[in-house]
Amino acid sequence: MKDQLNSDPTTDMGSRFRHGASGSGSDGDFGFAFNDSNFSDRLLRIEIMGVPSECLPDGEDCTGISDWDHHRKRRREDIKKEIVLDLSLCPEEQILNDSQPDTDDGAGCENQDAEAEAVAMAEEIHSGDEDENSNESSWSMDCSTVLRVKTLHISSPILAAKSPFFYKLFSNGMRESEQRHVTLRINASEEDALLELLNFMYSNSLSVTTAPALLDVLMAADKFEVASCMRYCSWLLHNLPMTPESALLYLDLPSSVLMGEAVQPLTDAAKQYLAARYKDVTKFQEEVMALPLAGIQAILASDDLQIASEDAVYDFVLKWARAQYPNLEDRREVLGSYLAQYIRFPYMTCRKLKKVLTCNDFDQDVASKLVLEALFYKADAPYRQRSLAAEESATSNRRFVERAYKYRPVKVVEFELPRQQCVVYLDLKREECVNLFPSGRVYSQAFHLGGQGFFLSAHCNMDQQSSFHCLGLFLGMQEKGSTSFTVDYEFAARLKPTEEFVCKYKGNYTFTGGKAVGYRNLFAVPWTSFVAEDSIYFINGILHLRAELTIRLCS
Repeated sequence: MKDQLNSDPTTDMGSRFRHGASGSGSDGDFGFAFNDSNFSDRLLRIEIMGVPSECLPDGEDCTGISDWDHHRKRRREDIKKEIVLDLSLCPEEQILNDSQPDTDDGAGCENQDAEAEAVAMAEEIHSGDEDENSNESSWSMDCSTVLRVKTLHISSPILAAKSPFFYKLFSNGMRESEQRHVTLRINASEEDALLELLNFMYSNSLSVTTAPALLDVLMAADKFEVASCMRYCSWLLHNLPMTPESALLYLDLPSSVLMGEAVQPLTDAAKQYLAARYKDVTKFQEEVMALPLAGIQAILASDDLQIASEDAVYDFVLKWARAQYPNLEDRREVLGSYLAQYIRFPYMTCRKLKKVLTCNDFDQDVASKLVLEALFYKADAPYRQRSLAAEESATSNRRFVERAYKYRPVKVVEFELPRQQCVVYLDLKREECVNLFPSGRVYSQAFHLGGQGFFLSAHCNMDQQSSFHCLGLFLGMQEKGSTSFTVDYEFAARLKPTEEFVCKYKGNYTFTGGKAVGYRNLFAVPWTSFVAEDSIYFINGILHLRAELTIRLCS
């Protein structure tokens, strides 16, 4: 795929970008016939509508992605993009040129019923939501005037083969479809894009190369349902250098069904770019906090997010939502409907899940459902957990897929009687262990005993005599106040062939905040023997470690 995208678009455009909507014989080069009366059967009259200067809030020039985005949003909000089809009922109709004033086409015709049908058809294929923006639409009608009229010779078979829009227009069964004259009314800002689009439908090529111009053509292609041009624009945009600004813009394009399918590779690339750029969110705190919803979703969907734990993901999402949506009801809607699906609650700690239940930012029913699902997952047998993760690995919903956390998740069983005790299970993949050489460390998520936070850490270090590398396992207590107490601890691991846990080290230690204790050579073998292919310590590529902690004496 990458090789195809890096190839010369002028020589290797490929049939995947040139196939028209009909999929049959529409990829030929008919550029010689564009606007040539010898190869045309109809006349296309394009009325270019403008907005008087007193109605314009700002300039129209688009020199970059940001200008294009600003102009597009203003155009989308203030000027309704209308397609007005005036299908002539009179064969004698005069085609207006640039120097003639606007006239009422077909005003002297007597077939009023056919004219009503034409209007109905125009409304059926209108692009846009009339009800949602009725005020803006009427403002547009009040302020718009016909700036100029362009006339082109067109071939209805060529246009119909590339566009369902034109296919319906030329084969709607009404008498108007047999006439030679068709009128389209567009905004002045769409003129260049429409002409590029029409030329593409003949020649399968574009003369524009900049992102703003390609985006204009893409929007026109979506409006007139030219899927092949949309795919080609998407491909060209994909080949341009990606920036955070352009990636967010691609994710904010209108989401019609046709556009969603045609530009999927472009939007996928934009999501991948954002996820890769911001995978370590701690390095881009200010940038990430300013991102819109679509950008946050792209980042949170990644398995490669470099973050301490899913607890930290949850805290970040809350912080972002509170900053972007100060209104509580809006925030609850965004969190429940658009962001909760990207938080992998099954990998959060039980202590944090308790806080979710009492968090006012989430609707209580939503919070209860999310926490209950996470707890059921934690209680499931390992084979069932792997099955759920495998089922979701191929979908966009990846709540059961584990990220590459900086702090590895653990499973904890706690006991209160007869003494405060916990059993902690930590699993490490073989590749994680291999990557520790020669001096790496991997830390577990925090777990709690006697009100204090603890963690496990596995090290690749030198043995006590500094003669070879080996695996060390350590138990640490998080920094918190001056409390100290004595803990009995035991480290164990599953070994082949029995695959049962075997105790490897026992000890006791009086902990104070920030201290750690452990064994530098847990298995009493060199590193090479530990990670060897026939190692007895990895079962199906997983190292299974267990730590038992019991409070002996509190003080």
